[in-house]
Parts: sequence; C-alpha cells; structure tokens
Amino acid sequence: MSKLNILQYPDSRLRTVAQPVKVVDDRIRALADDMLETMYDAPGIGLAATQVDVHERVVVIDVSDERNEPRVLINPEILKAEGTERSQEGCLSVPGYQDTVERAEWLHVRALDRHGASFEFEAHGLLAICVQHEVDHLNGKLFLDHLSELKRKRAHRKLTKQSRLTA
Repeated sequence: MSKLNILQYPDSRLRTVAQPVKVVDDRIRALADDMLETMYDAPGIGLAATQVDVHERVVVIDVSDERNEPRVLINPEILKAEGTERSQEGCLSVPGYQDTVERAEWLHVRALDRHGASFEFEAHGLLAICVQHEVDHLNGKLFLDHLSELKRKRAHRKLTKQSRLTA
C-alpha cells in the first residue's frame, strides 16, 4: 500500500466527473487500499478517487470512532434520500475551511464491494453525510457548491490566497 497525493482546491481536476468502474479487479482493490491508507493518514473519514486524481467511481469511508470499520463503495448510487439536516463539513481537498451544509438525513445506497458484488445499505447521520459528500466528489462537486453564493465567493478568495501562499 502507498499514500496518495490529495488534490487541493482550487485544482480544476477536482471538477472532473468520475467514470464507472467496469471491472473490479486487483487494480481497483489496490486503489481502494491506497485510498484507505491515505484517508487514515490525512486524517479523514472519507475519500473519493477524484481527490487523488483517479477519475473512477471509487469511495472509501470510515466514520467509526475506533477507525476500524472501513467501507469501500464502487460505483455508489444514492437510490433514495429523505429528510434534511444541517451540519459542519470540511474536506481533505479544502484544508482549513469548514462550513454548514444541508444534506439529506437518510439514504438508501447501492454499490459494489471490493470483490464486485452488489450490495445495498441504509445510511443516516454522519455516514449519510459522508456518502453524499463523497458521491458529490465523483460528480465533480465540492461541499463549497452547497453554500450560498456569498459564502462561496468568500471561501474561494480565502482558499485561492491560501494556496498561492503555500505554493
């Protein structure tokens, strides 16, 4: 396994829409393992392949307190979403910035596991938020896109300035 480089906002590659995984093979399993190592090291609770400049529909998540319940979601689809909740979100690709985002509070999700088998699950709370956040990445969206225009512009100015200073 190896740690991957996480793209940082405003990198335009974060806006790339990921393509479906056609075959779940050793390459995809190795990618998922590397993504998990990268996510745990960052540290984060979710990571989409888009964030590591691989534009395939692969997501890893672990919202457990002990960080011992890794989930690999390949070609995830949100089949149903209900309710709304507001919570603070941050992002490994947008370091140092958090804001309140409104998301669905309950989801029904379908994905492939690391062996290519289809499975479905229900998600609520932090898991539901994380799934939505990571699926957004696969669709070329960032949590900043859920903010008001004014907040988005402020965040863009701050983050662009920050990225120039660290470059």
